[in-house]
Amino acid sequence: MPSTPPPTKAFFHPQQGKARPAVLIGVILALAAAGGGVWWYQQEHGAGQDASAVSASSKGAGNARGGRGSRMGPGGPGGMGQAQPVSVGVVEQRDMRVLVSAIGTMNARATAVVRAKVSGELQKLYFKEGDEVKAGQLLAEIDPRSFQAALSQAQGALVRDQAQLKNAQLDLQRYKELLAQDSIASQQVDTQLALVRQLQGTVAADQGQVDAAKLQLSYTRITAPISGRLGLRQADLGNVVNPSDTNGLVTITQVRPIDALFSVPEAHISALAEQLRAGKSMAVELWDREQKQLLAKGQLNALDNTIDITTGTVKAKAAFDNADGRLFANQFVNVKLQLRQLDQVLAVPATAVQNNYVYLVQPDKTVTQRKITVGVTDGDYVSVRGDLKPGDQVVTDGIDRLREGAQVTVIDTEKVKKVDQAVQDAASQPRGGMRNLTPEQREKLAKMTPEERKAFFQKLRAERAANGGQATLAAPEGKGAQPAAGGEARASEASSKPGVPAAGGADARPAEAGAGGGEHRRQLTPEQREKLEAMMPEERKAFFQKLRAERAANGQGGEAAPAAGR
Repeated sequence: MPSTPPPTKAFFHPQQGKARPAVLIGVILALAAAGGGVWWYQQEHGAGQDASAVSASSKGAGNARGGRGSRMGPGGPGGMGQAQPVSVGVVEQRDMRVLVSAIGTMNARATAVVRAKVSGELQKLYFKEGDEVKAGQLLAEIDPRSFQAALSQAQGALVRDQAQLKNAQLDLQRYKELLAQDSIASQQVDTQLALVRQLQGTVAADQGQVDAAKLQLSYTRITAPISGRLGLRQADLGNVVNPSDTNGLVTITQVRPIDALFSVPEAHISALAEQLRAGKSMAVELWDREQKQLLAKGQLNALDNTIDITTGTVKAKAAFDNADGRLFANQFVNVKLQLRQLDQVLAVPATAVQNNYVYLVQPDKTVTQRKITVGVTDGDYVSVRGDLKPGDQVVTDGIDRLREGAQVTVIDTEKVKKVDQAVQDAASQPRGGMRNLTPEQREKLAKMTPEERKAFFQKLRAERAANGGQATLAAPEGKGAQPAAGGEARASEASSKPGVPAAGGADARPAEAGAGGGEHRRQLTPEQREKLEAMMPEERKAFFQKLRAERAANGQGGEAAPAAGR
């Protein structure tokens, strides 16, 4: 069997020794190319990302998984090297109300349908629909002529019968004098006395007829029976109205004060009845359908005397002043009845509680879970019992991205709201031609009314369309039109400012550079750059402010974070 040549001879082959310098040169060139690639990547994506990556690698080196960092480590995706932006709330010690929530309906204290009491033609109306009226206030008039004539007839009959009665009384007086002289028979005196009494009855009946005619005449003036708010008119001028009309003239509802009817579970009946007997006031709040706006505050008045066996509830009534007139009869409301009050208990924002746990922010900007026992809810806060103390910070937004021991960055909620509001305000302004206007035109535009400003931009767009897509600026008085389209207008505007190139490229953006976004423009996607081109200077500034706020929340320092979608 042939023997294998010794390996030492092949290793020290003279041809391999000659090729070693070429291999070394190739390795050196490959390393140089790799270093150039790293330098180019740093220049393209900014030094801030590399610094954060190096920091994340150094922190992850102490983990059991090595320097790559664990995706399943504390803090969720990204491990401990990336701080999660969160919003926080403060643990407070405050009074908490024990509330019973219910659905209720507003009920007018009194309702009256105003109807005519006599038939006749409706001649005058003295009210407007929806007005507030007082009891006895004149509302309408019916044609009174027929009732006035009937009154005159009754008064005439009364005068006639009164004259006959007077004459009969005088005859009776003379007959009595003659009877005293024994000149006439007593029967004649008795007959005259009976005639006087008969005429007295006739006069009394006539007086009744006169009073009835006056009453019918008064019914031609229709007045409000109660104080309250008028509804819609049900009869027009010229119509013949009757007492039998179903709808009447108008409906009056007494809504000051007004009552709310709602049902409470029978489990609370004993406590409510005890406090009502003791004369204690129980506050009741009314909220709108979305439970976002407080409508009114009142007091519980009474409970019904029976329990509805089908629902296990009892009806309750609460009274409200309704001084501002915001409540209407039959209005749907959400009712919150206060049973009692818990004094000085621990409370946290309701959004911080998740499955009887809260995330407590520790001094080293890490979070830890604390188990709690949830109590009553009052508004945006809920009472709790657990290992918390007043002044502690608990996470209210961003809970789903947290794990035990995760690093967090606390975001100022008010600043984020201001940035979002600034973006919305800027987006509501007219787009397109603002950046192409001269200072004189902008000053003139600021003094225009909304209608004039709208017409100005419509004219500007029409001129642009007529010029084949170029924006023709509406020149100030005494000056000619100045064409300024796309990058040329921005270049001319940029050239008037020191330190800004006058080219129509990406650098000719003074508003963007002033907002601190020019140096980060290369990190935006093409879609974002196109969207940025359509923005006004105010919108662009707000865009970069929001971008910096998100970057700071993500712990990326002064580097412009690429927007979502890259």
